[in-house]
Amino acid sequence: MTQNGNVLARKEAGVGIVTFNNPQRHNAVSLEMWVATKEILDDFAADGDVRVIILTGAGDKAFVSGADISRFASERATRDAIRNYNVKTEAAFAGIYDFPKPTIAMIRGYCIGGGVALATCCDLRICSADARFAVPAAKLGLGYGHAGLKRLVDIVGASYAKEIFYTARQFDAQEACAMGLVNRVVPAAELDSYVRDMTDMIRANAPLTIKAVKFTVGQILQDESKRDIASANEMVEQCFASRDYVEGRTAFMEKRKPVFTGK
Repeated sequence: MTQNGNVLARKEAGVGIVTFNNPQRHNAVSLEMWVATKEILDDFAADGDVRVIILTGAGDKAFVSGADISRFASERATRDAIRNYNVKTEAAFAGIYDFPKPTIAMIRGYCIGGGVALATCCDLRICSADARFAVPAAKLGLGYGHAGLKRLVDIVGASYAKEIFYTARQFDAQEACAMGLVNRVVPAAELDSYVRDMTDMIRANAPLTIKAVKFTVGQILQDESKRDIASANEMVEQCFASRDYVEGRTAFMEKRKPVFTGK
């Protein structure tokens, strides 16, 4: 396990795990924690043995409760400081959103503000039944950028996104599921095992296929004029030209589980 500030990173059996470790503040995230997160993910991206990423919070009280408001006076007090903060945090969010491997937000307890923004950058969101969500920007007078709002709208739609921001209220796990914000709601005691079972399923599948699907879905969510269809098609061709495609066909005919290498 490595630690960079209040962000922990470890690798277990092909899974990279990022843990926001500020439990005394319900895992509120400071600027240096966002910077550390990007550095950790860069390391995970370069490691061919890591096939899936889990992002979670320390303890059982919170996933991420948002930005560390106690640091606003030093990190977001002036226009230049706010601009610097926004650039660095968006780099962290974009690094998660554009990460080339599957990402899962494992959410228990509070998922507030920047926690919701972080979760919407992940491919999948699995939460415990006691999870609570909110984006209280309107209670703090904060502006919210285009990139973060688009990620939320892409997941829950415009109407629910407006409700979340207009009311700034907390909503529970079942409401989050009804909105489409989370993929699954599971009992708190089963959250870890459920997410691990999911990572096992993903790790067992062909990495090139998953990478191609992630990239292509990302292109679908782009404005049509910005879509890189040529690269998407090239990634599909790489799947069919791979040894993994041969292995998948062979394993099917031999009625055994395939062993994929990502090549």
